[in-house]
Amino acid sequence: MTSNSLALPVRVPSAFHRAIVERYVPVATMVLALIAIWYVATVAMNWTLVRDAFEREETPYTVSDVLAGTMEAERPLLPAPHQVINAFVGGVFGYPPLAPRSLVYHALVTLSATFLGFILGALLGIALALMIVHSRVLERSLLPWIICSQMVPVLALAPIFIVVLGAIGLQGLLPKSIISAYLCFFPIAIGMVKGFTSPDPLQIELMRTWSATPRQMLWKLRWPASVPYLFASLKVAITISLIGAIVAELPTGGEAGIGARLLSGSYYGQTIQIWAALVTAAALASSLIGLVGLVERGVNHRMGAH
Repeated sequence: MTSNSLALPVRVPSAFHRAIVERYVPVATMVLALIAIWYVATVAMNWTLVRDAFEREETPYTVSDVLAGTMEAERPLLPAPHQVINAFVGGVFGYPPLAPRSLVYHALVTLSATFLGFILGALLGIALALMIVHSRVLERSLLPWIICSQMVPVLALAPIFIVVLGAIGLQGLLPKSIISAYLCFFPIAIGMVKGFTSPDPLQIELMRTWSATPRQMLWKLRWPASVPYLFASLKVAITISLIGAIVAELPTGGEAGIGARLLSGSYYGQTIQIWAALVTAAALASSLIGLVGLVERGVNHRMGAH
């Protein structure tokens, strides 16, 4: 029996395994690095707070006692990752979904304004893009104002919108949705202007030689060409719409919504509650982007894309 016959077979990683490693290992490495940095920052920021608490109570302590205290402080300057995760899990699964202390309830309130604002903003953005593409005068007059509209911070505009809309009898969901739409229409308008003008000039000339009307040119050429730009803009707009809904909840002083949860946490110094609400907002944003991506795949499949 030769030595070659005793050699163990070498397993070559399959393409699937290589794809998994290439896709997830870098992300997992970055996440672990960020968690490690977070824990170090937690110790550094809470050290003085915990040490001073021991000294005020005149309790003997060691370095390990202070270190453990930085990880379990009731109102830390920076909560540890496990504290935030526990608060998030408790807020999601520890109460009935429609209970006032449930994060699911607050998320649903914010999502209602997000979806309405997103729909209003998408319709406005597409309508503005259509007007800009079909009119040189509107392109020169509207486009600069669309760009200038985003130069004023929404934190300054939100109270003004709330007061003005409240004075004319608009309260509740609609004012928050309008603020959300004000933020999210911009990327859709700019993206769809680029999408509607993306067809090759030769294709446009060919449509004209076939005596295509402007409406036919829109539905047969400009709309199909703008689909990639539309969904890229929608993915940006849906997250901005969520941010707008959260910001709109701050000046209203409401008792429900992610923004209200952040505001109450800041009033009472509940930093863990604030961070749990931020994690909820991040999870909502990721889910909304995934939802738009799912619709995009369905549309591309219907259009014959592979």
